[in-house]
Amino acid sequence: MNSEQIIKELNFQAMRSSGPGGQHVNKTASKVEVSFNPNDSEGLSEREKTRVQDKLAKRITQDGNIVLQCSETRSQHRNKAIVIERLLHIIKQSLTVAKKRKKTKPSRSAVEKRIKAKKKNTLKKSNRKPPKID
Repeated sequence: MNSEQIIKELNFQAMRSSGPGGQHVNKTASKVEVSFNPNDSEGLSEREKTRVQDKLAKRITQDGNIVLQCSETRSQHRNKAIVIERLLHIIKQSLTVAKKRKKTKPSRSAVEKRIKAKKKNTLKKSNRKPPKID
């Protein structure tokens, strides 16, 4: 994954935000929307493209774009930086391969300890019951 190449391929669009800022919101386009098409990217290898397609299938639009928005701050530049950071983080997460889980068994002493504790608990509860008279 080549982050610099991916950043060059991003398409940005600024629009009016509904976030904090009062009258300022009505005058400036501080909300930033970024779209990225992983299929057309030169910053990803073919294997990475297929992995991103599989992992982020729910986030990809019908056009094949990943679209993110940010309107957290009043600054367009800061929102742009935040949305780039988020997109790169999402792509990196989708490229990581999960380790295979190794099956493990509890140790013999742990099993014995558990059984001993259960027996102790049953004895305690059985001692609370009134004695049976036949």
